[in-house]
Amino acid sequence: MVKHQPLQVYEKQVLLSLVTGIYGCRWKRYQRSQDESSKWECAWFTILSSSFLLLLFWTYFWLVAQNDFNDFNWSVYNHSGEWRDETIPIVTSTTVGFIYITFLLILALFHISLGQQLNLYWVHKIGVLATLLTIVSGFVSVDDVWGDEWEIILVSLQFTAPFLHIGGLVTLTAVSWLIAGYVVRKERSNFQVTVLAIYILALLALCLAPLTFTCPCIMDRHVLKPPPVIIGRRGAPMLAPENTMMSFSRALQHGASSLEADVTISVDGVPFLMRDHTLRRTTDVSKVFPSREHEDASFFNWTEIHSLNAGHWFLESDPYWTVKTLSPKDRSRIGNLTICSLVEMLRLAARANSSVLLNIRKPAPEHPRFRSWFMDTLWTLQKAGISHRKVTWAPDTDRGRVRGLLQTTNEKLSVEEIRHRGITSLTIHYRKISHHDIQVYLAHNVSVTVYPVNEPWLYSILWCSGVPSVSSDAPQVLQKVPYPVWLMSHSAYNFIWISSDLVSVAVIMGIFFFQNYHMIRWRISGMQNYNPEQIMLSAVVRRPSRDVNIMKEKLIFSELNNGLGSTEELSLYPENSHVRYSHGGLSC
Repeated sequence: MVKHQPLQVYEKQVLLSLVTGIYGCRWKRYQRSQDESSKWECAWFTILSSSFLLLLFWTYFWLVAQNDFNDFNWSVYNHSGEWRDETIPIVTSTTVGFIYITFLLILALFHISLGQQLNLYWVHKIGVLATLLTIVSGFVSVDDVWGDEWEIILVSLQFTAPFLHIGGLVTLTAVSWLIAGYVVRKERSNFQVTVLAIYILALLALCLAPLTFTCPCIMDRHVLKPPPVIIGRRGAPMLAPENTMMSFSRALQHGASSLEADVTISVDGVPFLMRDHTLRRTTDVSKVFPSREHEDASFFNWTEIHSLNAGHWFLESDPYWTVKTLSPKDRSRIGNLTICSLVEMLRLAARANSSVLLNIRKPAPEHPRFRSWFMDTLWTLQKAGISHRKVTWAPDTDRGRVRGLLQTTNEKLSVEEIRHRGITSLTIHYRKISHHDIQVYLAHNVSVTVYPVNEPWLYSILWCSGVPSVSSDAPQVLQKVPYPVWLMSHSAYNFIWISSDLVSVAVIMGIFFFQNYHMIRWRISGMQNYNPEQIMLSAVVRRPSRDVNIMKEKLIFSELNNGLGSTEELSLYPENSHVRYSHGGLSC
């Protein structure tokens, strides 16, 4: 009589337990399965991967958009009427979401590589959906408030494309292990062929992608022109409140060769410096003149304007996250600042032998100085004692009356139109001008000033493009860039490009060969060591059910009844344990 006493001994698999436990809350061994993942779970894996790709794009966008964070907050202020730093919650939530989704995707890839069934825990499903909806709503909101900023992606690729190319090759090379395992270890199907074809096409496209790159910093070193002249845009607004005397002084101290200011004409004909249409954001007008806080700044007289504090808002809102770096003396000085008049700024520039760029806001038709604003401004220039050759005038209006001053425009015009208008320079946003446009303007002796340039990577691109000057909120940052962040000759980059492609393709082919060779050896050794009953059991081991268990029992006892001796045994190999039936009992 045969007595059966089941006994199971399992090896500890800590990594597998952590992977399946965190991903699908399957901490116990009996909860795991090596069956094919259901279509529902595959759909969740697709959603997870899509969320990761969207988050990757979203994260990259905000990384390069740091150049324009203050402009984003200003756009939000113009829409909502309230000044607050919206970039902090966006950056924080983006960082948390990216870490979370990336971690889940890594766990899912571990499942695939370990042959485990995907089974995302319901809590994670809620988290993935919440993240995906948040990203989509973020895209919609940014497109509504700051839609033009999407173009910074194309601009940044002029700097990051070579590095993204190498990063993409590394990623596809790493993923090839999973693709090879999926294609080699399973029975051939149309879906496998489709997956393999998509992977090969993606690899081919990535290898040839550098043919489409336009990177100004891929050039010979001897062709590199001198660094662009730095213009302090509203002074140095990261170190002191914008358009104040302290801000302009800080800009000159940190290497700015020129100053840029926004000019508004007061109701009594005094030009003063103010970017906004109202005084709400940068002064305490809501306390001093509470009934007039929404009134246009140009309808205040100079006495009223000069009585307002222009520094408290900077200390309270900390628009550039720089207040903590300031000394107590500087904070005290900022707290007592007032609005700067145009004549004060011009005199500072004259003493420093610096040039100025004036963006003048023409008064409304109902303004008392609508007809005399031009003469008010010219009189101020004469009063300041600055040379007219040091003054650049914008925008492109009243050209017939502007004599002796350098003329510029904020529009992107053809070379013929620029000559027709008698304009000598172009002041334009970096998103509106390409590398080719810059070369055309410079070839026709049209000076180009690009704004706003606050990050070293953008400064490097424009430097390599030959731009003569840039307008920046951060002259103290650009001053520390003695050379383009990276510069590479065409031959050196072609070598890196071709060699990285060849290495990646060689490694991928080696992985596919290894996976295929390993699987062939495994199958041959399995055929030699398994008896027919074992082969049948191995074929059904991935489809556990009541009928399969009955089949196993029939095969086992059929073998036992055929006369296995005390030294004979039948070995069954389930997915994670070794079970042996022998005469006198069952052991593991």
